[in-house]
Amino acid sequence: MIPITPVAEGAAAVQRDIQHYMRPGSLQFSALPPLSLYVHLPWCIKKCPYCDFNSHEFAPKTPLASAPHGGASGLWRPGAGQLDGVQEQRYIAAVIADLEAALPLIWGRNIHSIFIGGGTPSLFSPEAIDRLLGDIRARLRLEADCEITMEANPGTFEKDRFKAFRGAGVTRLSIGVQSFNDAHLKALGRVHDRAQALAAVEEAAASFDTFNLDIMYALPGQTQAQLDEDLATALQFQPPHISIYHLTIEPNTYFAKFPPQIPEDDTAYAMLDRISEATAAAGMDRYEVSAYARQGHRCFHNVNYWQFGDYLGIGAGAHSKLSFAHRVVRQVRFRDPARYMEQALAGHAVAQDDEVARADLPFEYMLNALRLRNGFGLRDFTERTGLAITAIQKGLEEAERKGLIERDFARVRPTIKGFDFLSDLQEIFLSNPD
Repeated sequence: MIPITPVAEGAAAVQRDIQHYMRPGSLQFSALPPLSLYVHLPWCIKKCPYCDFNSHEFAPKTPLASAPHGGASGLWRPGAGQLDGVQEQRYIAAVIADLEAALPLIWGRNIHSIFIGGGTPSLFSPEAIDRLLGDIRARLRLEADCEITMEANPGTFEKDRFKAFRGAGVTRLSIGVQSFNDAHLKALGRVHDRAQALAAVEEAAASFDTFNLDIMYALPGQTQAQLDEDLATALQFQPPHISIYHLTIEPNTYFAKFPPQIPEDDTAYAMLDRISEATAAAGMDRYEVSAYARQGHRCFHNVNYWQFGDYLGIGAGAHSKLSFAHRVVRQVRFRDPARYMEQALAGHAVAQDDEVARADLPFEYMLNALRLRNGFGLRDFTERTGLAITAIQKGLEEAERKGLIERDFARVRPTIKGFDFLSDLQEIFLSNPD
């Protein structure tokens, strides 16, 4: 997703009348794309040193073990830290108030998927998640097969807790394992250990028909043999879906200030080759740069992002991308949870609201669509951006000349080289004129 300039927490809330979005403009959409809902639950037990998401530590009720990197908390013990029930209820009330204020922007549109992300959403009780989803269903029309994903941390695992989330209406769990190696988990500042990760995945496999494991590679001090062990451990559970990410050092994180020693690029590329081999041997298809799935288990919510679909984001710091008849709009909610709750309960959760410039649409589309192994259809580009394919013609010619894409009269796909050098491929369209 294209970075958006951060909004100062003291900024005034943005207020728009629906007529503002419906006025004539330079684009013309014959139909609107599928619509997803993203709900952000911002609290974590402890901020990971590599994380640049909008997450905020909460104070647990009882002291935890000392943490690496000088943090206040280490391995989380069941019952050691839970969100206060009053805090849960106030935040959910704010999220629902946020949703109600946004309803005029999406009247008549069905919701195809819901993603509850964070932070660590599994810090919220199953009862709170049940209330949240019930309140959403009361206000939105969900597709019969609506995918409802929730992120979970093995550090919040308790026996039958994941099963209770399933009972609350979650259909897909995404577990932030990252590694099964205790030394690497400690280096990453995670609040769980190998034993907790194994127990959490085992329970998820027993409770959900489809679930995802988040794994990271190119970790501090990681060897190829250690990666192989992580992969073998993950694959023994026969997960329907795995997301595997290269550890990157993001600005404004602990790792940015105190960079760890991570494997060289050549080693990381060799690790990626091994990941592709192991997942393919296990019957998983690499359908996106970092996503591997068995037949019928692709994540619809993320695919909708990558296909430049629409999504309404509610919750602290959540981003939205919404299409109207003549324009595409991006919104950002207030980031600080306390500030967000105050503004949302007053009906003014949106801190930033911008129309995507016509000249920026080609790059925004290509930034997402080129992440998919099967690429995109030429007709899809026109339907999702309102622009003719000529808007990216020069970029397509350059990318094809460099061996980064292959195309025919109907479809554009990244080549294996294009996948390996995705940033170079995407950059071609950054300055591509309309």
